[in-house]
Amino acid sequence: MDYKAKMRTQVGIIGAGPSGLLLSQLLSKNGIDNIVIERQSRAYVEARIRAGVLESGTVDLLDTAGVGQRMHAEGLIHEGFRIAFDGELKRIDMAQRTGGHSVMIYGQTEITKDLFQARENTNGNIICEAEDVTIHDFASRAPRVTFVKDGKTAEVQCEIIAGCDGFHGVCRASVPAASITEFERVYPFGWLGLLADTPPVDDELIYVNHERGFALCSMRSTSRSRYYVQCDVSDSVDAWTDDRFWEELKQRLPEAKAEQLVTGPAIEKSIAPLRSFVAEPMRFGRLFLVGDAAHIVPPTGAKGLNLAARDVRNLWQACQAFFLEKDESLLDHYSATCLAQIWRAERFSWWFTSVTHKLSDKPFDRRLQLAELNYYTSSIAGQTTIAENYVGNFDNVENI
Repeated sequence: MDYKAKMRTQVGIIGAGPSGLLLSQLLSKNGIDNIVIERQSRAYVEARIRAGVLESGTVDLLDTAGVGQRMHAEGLIHEGFRIAFDGELKRIDMAQRTGGHSVMIYGQTEITKDLFQARENTNGNIICEAEDVTIHDFASRAPRVTFVKDGKTAEVQCEIIAGCDGFHGVCRASVPAASITEFERVYPFGWLGLLADTPPVDDELIYVNHERGFALCSMRSTSRSRYYVQCDVSDSVDAWTDDRFWEELKQRLPEAKAEQLVTGPAIEKSIAPLRSFVAEPMRFGRLFLVGDAAHIVPPTGAKGLNLAARDVRNLWQACQAFFLEKDESLLDHYSATCLAQIWRAERFSWWFTSVTHKLSDKPFDRRLQLAELNYYTSSIAGQTTIAENYVGNFDNVENI
């Protein structure tokens, strides 16, 4: 995108992942000027492989942004998922237990492509391959962003900075240590993921608790599968050949599903470490943290992108009130509103991880896991608890 040495906008957005692009698209539809600044190339951002389980609220927000057409044409609606443990395969009927709620299977990579295309179609101002991105004066009412592009320094003057630049980004790192509190749990295992152009082993996701470790059977479409196995966080991808991966996955699956598994060459293979992380607060003057810049969840509960979408919705609505109505109240409550939703998702993601993964070699620990899974999958109350949390139906849960 063309740029000048000095620019002015209403919202400076750091990061062109799905959070930054979605916020940019929503703001632009309301006539709120914004500039997105990204340190990587567009091709790099679009190629990142990420999860793809979307809550209905995320689907609605993408529709509101005007980028849902391809998602609805190619995405898969899931009204349930399965949990395999102790030789059994139990189904959680999300639609039945939550009054009709479901999730959409549509890859985050595709969402990012859709958003980039939408911003391009409306001449959105996205500056990629920006080096040395630095935020300034965010404690004041006149924050600035500087960066280097093609060897030249540029500056963006704005009224609000949205930090959508991820866990390792510059925005949270720029906050004085005394002003922020970080909560973190790092897990001693990771997920080895493999993407393949093979038909999924089941028409719904399967979460597996096995004595050898966790596994997950997922998909991106009816012809592209995404599989995961729990591995040591220190493992190397090079040590896992395709054959080794498929053999390990088969050993963890129920026998009937292992026999149905179609294998094939990996398109992509990677190891993701697992952590739970929250930074509080999420507002620092005119700087607002969004998505992974403020929180990380284990992928077990499929909450990462959906939590980020909730942050985007909250900040978009707050910006509407601020710029269009001169009302700062939603900006003032942004952090508290987001954190209430975040901690509920953190709890569920931690719990689901703790009952599906191999935590130790102690038989007592495994027996407790099996007893808990048996209760939650056999009880209507237990199934409802899992289903409500999985579909993200937090807003409709009545407080007693």
